[in-house]
Amino acid sequence: LEHSKSHTVMFLLASYDLVTKNIEFGAGSVKMHKMVQLMPPIDSTEIPWVSMESTTERRRVSIRNVINTNQLMALAETIICNTFREVEPEALALLPNALPIGPLVAPMSKLTGNFWSEDQTCLTWLEKQAPGSVIYVAFGSSTVFDAIRFQELANGLVLSGRPFLWVVRPNFTKEIKEEWLNQFKQSVDGKGLIVTWAPQQRVLSHPSVACFMTHCGWNSTMEGVLQGVPFLCCPYFADQFCNQSYVCNVWKTGLKLCANEQGVVTKEEIKDKVVPLLGDEDIKARAVMWKNKACASIREGGSSHENLLELVKLLQEG
Repeated sequence: LEHSKSHTVMFLLASYDLVTKNIEFGAGSVKMHKMVQLMPPIDSTEIPWVSMESTTERRRVSIRNVINTNQLMALAETIICNTFREVEPEALALLPNALPIGPLVAPMSKLTGNFWSEDQTCLTWLEKQAPGSVIYVAFGSSTVFDAIRFQELANGLVLSGRPFLWVVRPNFTKEIKEEWLNQFKQSVDGKGLIVTWAPQQRVLSHPSVACFMTHCGWNSTMEGVLQGVPFLCCPYFADQFCNQSYVCNVWKTGLKLCANEQGVVTKEEIKDKVVPLLGDEDIKARAVMWKNKACASIREGGSSHENLLELVKLLQEG
């Protein structure tokens, strides 16, 4: 299984009764608004199949796929996961055949496969910034913003008063004209840098980076944990809400950016969360603690390292 999908399945296994018994969610639609004590705890409106699809029929299809997947999980000899045992033991306990070997990292000295060419100039720009000052903003390869959300994010970054490095890939928004974006780039020159794609692991490990504003995709989440950076969470769909809950409610290494009634994270909300996040020494300390645990897991003798050796053994035997 792709690691982000296997992580979602682990969460959905915990909520199996809610689907099959239809206790809280009729045909995938939310009947009541409350926190559901799953792993991790999550608001009922952010259950993956609710946020993933827009129509009742599509939700039914998603739920059926989940149930079918759950039934097939037991048939797999091994399920390889990009996670580590210490960071989500309750979820992994639901999958006795899971083999967590993460956090998975690519060698920083070599170029790896990417959707877009990495802009290495951002590393030079980071060198000129003060330690622990930069907001790194990246929303993965599939998140899409409309014009209102995009402009609020842009204005919020300026309003924060912090230098920022923002990844705006070519298909991040179709509603913003190139002229507007070019004008914005000029207006923030010296304060912020916009690139189409960044070497994320190298960026997150840079001492100038203060926090990571992210969609909470699982790969990005694991990379942030491994580098010990606090999170500003702005999930888009599916398992990203579960990952946000891990960050904010379980690991307590970040803050949630809350949308207004129109579903927009306003510039004021961004400013109001940046200030307390970067001033919270407890969050910073917990981020370092989880970094140490993640690093320990992949070192020789660590849980993920031992699991990787087990995986190699299984492949050799096969």
